[in-house]
Amino acid sequence: MRQTTKARHTLGIRGQLMWFLCFICLFLLGLFWLLSTQLLEPLYTKHIETQLTNQADSIVERLDDAIAEGKVLSSWSFGQLSVNSDFFDKLTLELYTKGTLNSFCVDISDTTLHTIYKIENQSFCNLHGTYLSDSANNDKIIATALAMRRKCRSVGSFVQTLNPPRLSGSAQLLVGRTTADGSYTVLVTTSLVHVAEASKVLSTLLPLAAALIFCFALSAAWLFSEWFTKPLRQLSSAARQMALGNYAVQVDNRRNDELGDLARDFNHMAEEVQHAVQMQRDLLANVSHDLRTPLTLIKGYAETVRDLTGDDKAHRDEQMNIIVDEADRLTALVSSVMELSKVTSGTYKCERVHFDMGQLCDEVSERYDAVCAQNGWQLQLELPEEELPVYADPDMMQRALHNLLGNAMHHIGQDGIFILRAFRCSEGVRVEVEDHGPGIAAADLPYIFDRYYRSRSDAGKQGTGLGLSITKAIFQQHSFRFGVQSTVGKGTTFWFVMSDLPYVDDFEGK
Repeated sequence: MRQTTKARHTLGIRGQLMWFLCFICLFLLGLFWLLSTQLLEPLYTKHIETQLTNQADSIVERLDDAIAEGKVLSSWSFGQLSVNSDFFDKLTLELYTKGTLNSFCVDISDTTLHTIYKIENQSFCNLHGTYLSDSANNDKIIATALAMRRKCRSVGSFVQTLNPPRLSGSAQLLVGRTTADGSYTVLVTTSLVHVAEASKVLSTLLPLAAALIFCFALSAAWLFSEWFTKPLRQLSSAARQMALGNYAVQVDNRRNDELGDLARDFNHMAEEVQHAVQMQRDLLANVSHDLRTPLTLIKGYAETVRDLTGDDKAHRDEQMNIIVDEADRLTALVSSVMELSKVTSGTYKCERVHFDMGQLCDEVSERYDAVCAQNGWQLQLELPEEELPVYADPDMMQRALHNLLGNAMHHIGQDGIFILRAFRCSEGVRVEVEDHGPGIAAADLPYIFDRYYRSRSDAGKQGTGLGLSITKAIFQQHSFRFGVQSTVGKGTTFWFVMSDLPYVDDFEGK
């Protein structure tokens, strides 16, 4: 109760997931605000600078090529300027059609610092101080242009921001370049008004957009956390039901993700727990029956000896023998339970040695000669002439063989034949115990090695079903592969594969 009460005062997975998603949303909004208000302008300006630089370099390259070809681009005669109109017209056409800038101004000047050609494609030029429709330059702006031309000739190339000469204007970016022979300077400018306008719009709309996005993210986070944690809540409810004894509980496992896998694993666990509980109930019923019958006989015959038989030695000996036999049954039952506990818990350690499995099979089979002769049965031993070297605990292997042979006798067929065979295989030595009895149904095969389990064909027979469980534990402790093959009406074959290597790491189970 304390843990449950404490859990109610802490934030559950749904709340943690919801707040985590909200935190991610706030982080992304903050990152977007940082990019839009602090980094957008310098990044966009850098992008414009790259485009402007590429355009200036392209113009200088065209001028250098023309000079190298010997073309006369401009000349002065008696104070009059003449230019190569064909060249500059083609240059202008290329800038308009192939250039990456939408608005720009190009100023090309010669060594006299006079403009020989100008391309104007923006509403206002900070370099010349003119609108697109103007044709005259005032003294202040001429001084600005002259200063930029001198700077370009002095440093060769530069990038500079030109502030507007009027309060209503916007800043422009200027790139200066000089031809290889120093004959011409190229100044290219473009407006940065788009950057300022974008920053202003974002600054205005960002708070409202952030509020709307956060509200949407909060709702989406709540819905997602509700959907995501629903299987977990179902699992929690199912686990509480199992704690109350409802082992038949199942959860929805239709999802195809990790939560669906978890639900399927939980359902499988619930089925196994239900199966184990049922086996324990069967154990109690079987053990109670097996204990009650000999105890009843022991008590009955003991009272008979005490009250009736008296000095009749023949009857007394007969009744005492029955008491001894029933006591032996009780001892065997208790010994089986204790042996299974020791083997499965690891208390009984394997003492592995190298020995001949064929010889062990021969020795074990000899112990069944008397019981076979008494009941008219036949144990067929099938062994090769060569030795079958293995590495295992011989006492444990002897116990496993006795369990399998005892199980075969318990289900022996009408022909009275059961077989013990051993032979070499690719993995080592394979041992099989075969009977021609009623066989095992396919539905019972997966559980035949489970402790206390009894197939339907064993209903009403004595025994607790511990022999095969002990055998399974022995094989698992040796890391031997083992299994069973059975056909209803024809018989059953139990098998296991042994290795002659000191260490066996490959265990595949049954």
